[in-house]
Amino acid sequence: MSVQEQENRQKESAPATAGEAFGLSRRTRFSVSFFITFFIMFGLWLLLSGKFDLFHISLGVISCVIVSFLSGDLLLPSPKTSTMPGIWFRFIKYIPWLLYQVLVANIHVMYLVFHPRMMELIDPRIMKFKSRLKSDMSLVTLANSITLTPGTITVYISIYGNVTFHVIDIESGKTLPWIMEARIAEVFDE
Repeated sequence: MSVQEQENRQKESAPATAGEAFGLSRRTRFSVSFFITFFIMFGLWLLLSGKFDLFHISLGVISCVIVSFLSGDLLLPSPKTSTMPGIWFRFIKYIPWLLYQVLVANIHVMYLVFHPRMMELIDPRIMKFKSRLKSDMSLVTLANSITLTPGTITVYISIYGNVTFHVIDIESGKTLPWIMEARIAEVFDE
C-alpha cells in the first residue's frame, strides 16, 4: 500500500473536526456558535449604536446574521466550551494592557514627530520573527495587536507563525511584539 493510500484511509477514518470527535454534528456546532455570536454581536450593536428605531434594528439584525454566518466559528472554535470562559476572562484582562501599550506607543510616535531631529530618529524597518503561537485566533490576535500599536503594522503572518511587521524606528520593534506574543500565549493557554 502506498503512502498516499495510507494517508487517504487515515483521513477517512479520522473525524473531520474536533466537534465530530466529541459527537457533535457539524450542524449542531454551527447553530450553537452562530447563535452565541449573533446575540453577542447584536447586543453590542444595540449598545454602541444607540438607535432603537425599526430601520436601525433591522440593519443590525441583517448585519449580525451575515457576519455570524460567515465567522461564527471564530468565537467558538471548538466544542470545549468549558475552557472558553477562562479564555474570555484572560482576554478581557489583556485589553487594558494592550490599551496601555497603545497609549505608550502614541506618546513615542508623538515624540518622534515633534522632535527637532525627526528625520534622524525615524528609521523605518521591516522586522521578522517566528512566533510560538499555534492557533489561528492567537495569531490573528497577535497581528491585530501589533497593528493597533502606533508605529508598528503587521505586514504578513502565516499559519506557521512567521510574522513580518513594519516599525517606524528600531526602538518600536525591539521588545513589544515579543512581549505581546507572551501575553497572548497566556490568554490562549499556549
